[in-house]
This record gives sequence, C-alpha cells and structure tokens, in this order.
Amino acid sequence: MTAHTTGRSGSGAASGRYDAIVVGARCGGAPTAMLLARAGYRVLMLDRARFPRDTLSTLYIHQPGTALLDHWGLLDRVAATGCPPITSSMHRMGRVAVQGAPTPVRGIAAAYAPRRYLLDTLLAEAAADAGVEFREDCRATDVVVEDGRAVGVRWRTVSGTVSGSGTDHAALVVGADGMRSTVADAVRAETVREHPPLTCVYYGYWEGVPVTRFEAYAVRGRWVGCLPTNDGRTLVAVYFPQAEYQAVRRGLPTAYLDGLAATAPELHERVLAGTRVGPLHGSGTQRNFFRRAAGPGWALVGDAGHHKDSITADGITAAFQQAALLTTCLGTALPDPARREAALARYAADRDRVLASRYADTLALARLRADRVEARIKGLAHDPAWVQAFFDRAAGAGPDLLPVPDNRSEEVPA
Repeated sequence: MTAHTTGRSGSGAASGRYDAIVVGARCGGAPTAMLLARAGYRVLMLDRARFPRDTLSTLYIHQPGTALLDHWGLLDRVAATGCPPITSSMHRMGRVAVQGAPTPVRGIAAAYAPRRYLLDTLLAEAAADAGVEFREDCRATDVVVEDGRAVGVRWRTVSGTVSGSGTDHAALVVGADGMRSTVADAVRAETVREHPPLTCVYYGYWEGVPVTRFEAYAVRGRWVGCLPTNDGRTLVAVYFPQAEYQAVRRGLPTAYLDGLAATAPELHERVLAGTRVGPLHGSGTQRNFFRRAAGPGWALVGDAGHHKDSITADGITAAFQQAALLTTCLGTALPDPARREAALARYAADRDRVLASRYADTLALARLRADRVEARIKGLAHDPAWVQAFFDRAAGAGPDLLPVPDNRSEEVPA
C-alpha cells in the first residue's frame, strides 16, 4: 500500500512529536491508530510487514466486530472485497445439532470472514486515510522509558522506502504487535492470568466445497469448523488436543483429513470432492493469557495484551473491541498526563471485564469435551429461547443464559 505510506524517518525529536505511536498495523493496531487520528491526535503507526501480507488466522468476525466495522464506516469496504456475509450457523455436538443465528448487534445481522491480506490492508488504509503516518517494513526494537514511563519507540527498517534506524517520541506507546509483543516485553507487562495451551489447529482453503453458513462439528477430542471466505473458497479447520501436536504435524495431510472424517464425515466427503488451494496452515502455540493492559505511558491491544485459543474465532472481534475501548477511555485526555494515566487505568479494568466471560467460554470449548456438552444440552436443543441464547453467546453477543456449567467453568475436572 505504498500510496498510503509516508516515508519520513524519525528525527529523535523531543517527546511529544507524536501524540501516540502504535506498533503493529493489523486488527488491533490499525483501528486504534485510525480512531486516535479521527479524534484529532497525531499518530505514527509502524509495522514490520509490507502490505498486503497474509497471516495465520481463522478469519471470522462475529457480529459485535462487524457492528464496530459498520460504526467506523468500514463494513461496506469489507463487503466490497467479495467476501460473502454469514447470516446463520450450525453447531453439531456429537449427535445433537442446533441451527440459528445471533440477535443482530446494532442492527448488523451478518458476520464476515475476509482473507487477512485483504482485511488488514483495508484497515491500514483506513488509518492512513484518517491522517495516520504509516511506516511499513519498520520494526520496533525497543521502547524508550524515562522515569518509569514509556515515552517513545526505537525502530529500524526491514527494507523498503525508509532506511536505517531511529527513535520517535510520543505521549502514548500502544503495543499491537501480537502475542510475542516487543512492546509488552520492553515495558515488562506482567502476565496476570494464564492457562496452558489446550489445542493445536490446522486449516486449509478449499475450492468446490460450497458453504454459505458457519458450520461447527465436535466429538470428544476433535473439533471442526468451516466457513465461506473470498474467491468462492471455504476455510476448513481441524482442532486436536495440544498433546497431539507433534504427531499431527508429522502426519500431515493425513492427520488433518482423518480428524475431519472422524468429526464431520459428511463434510469430509464434500472436502474430498473439492480441491485444496495452497498448503495447510497451522499453529501449536495457542497460548491463553491476559497481560497487564496498560501502564505509565503505554497500552496493549489485540494479541499483545490478550490471547486465547482460536477455537471460538474471537481474536479479530476482541482486537476491535479493545481498540474501541482504549480510544473511548482516552477521549480528550491524551495531552494531560494525570488524565491520561487515569484513562489508561479505566481501559485496563474495562478490557478485563469485557473479555473475561469470552475467555472462560473459549477455555471450556478448547477442552474438546463435546460428549459432556452433548449430554447436558440434549433436552434443550428444541427450546427456541435456549437456542437463541446459544447463538448469541457463540457470537460473544448475548447474556450468560446457558444452563451448561462446563461451558463456563475454568476448572472442569479431567
């Protein structure tokens, strides 16, 4: 996206040259930078990649996330990529299946699952359109800390239009640079809550496997999800217990197809009739944690501050929510040190409160105990009120209505 990139190098000017520096330009960083710029702040955004650039992702944006895109004026741009809307879902847990759709959020009924090389470029362009100075191919190497407060970023270029290295200063440094965040490490953001990895996942893109809704299938020890994305392709993901990661990785692609067949035989037949486009993609490092969300002069958004298993496909939506929370809390407070620090404290508390329930639900699902869930919901699947609550909660949009204790408990016995 060269046309939207400014190539100015840092001058090492005094603190305050920028109101905010955002490290990372994907689903957490770009909306944060965009919203700060729309509020009138001078913002620098850095990313080590040059866009368009794909990344590991299960793509799904739940209705709370698409409602934010609509609020920001970006949902039509996502739809214009040709990504089909997803307006219904089917979940099969063992032999029990439920079909439905979440209650619309702010009038938005559709979810979307755009390819990340399209979505992330769109978000970065929206930030640049808002006035953000965006440097691609630019890696943050450290955070400048003075008297215990973050005041800037040291960076070096990977390649491209800007050469060398430099330092830029700002009132606020935002780390949106992923699970292995340089910013989080530099400011020593402690991990305040953590659970061990529970699943590993492999997914592929398939042609000739038409899907118009989100479909999920679960048996004990396996979980499968599929959804439509751009170019008429379908993403099909297969989840395994984390303990099986090395065996699954060595056994690809057979292990992937065997897992699919054991969990969703009918979908497996549809996949065999289609054609896989490109390699299988996967992850065996699906960490589950909350880091401290903010401190003196710094904040974390997206995976930098909070990461969880991708089985609920909540990462993009959660990143959008954090961007909205942080910028709302900051409001006009950024230039005033005392008000800024109070706003960051509010953001930290709000982030933990908003994301806690979804985190617990994700851990429960990632334990891959579909047999227990099946037994508990067998008598509820024909109750329309329960089914509606189920789909609201699956989207992260509904109240805590499901009478399924294991679906929330973080301490489920083995």
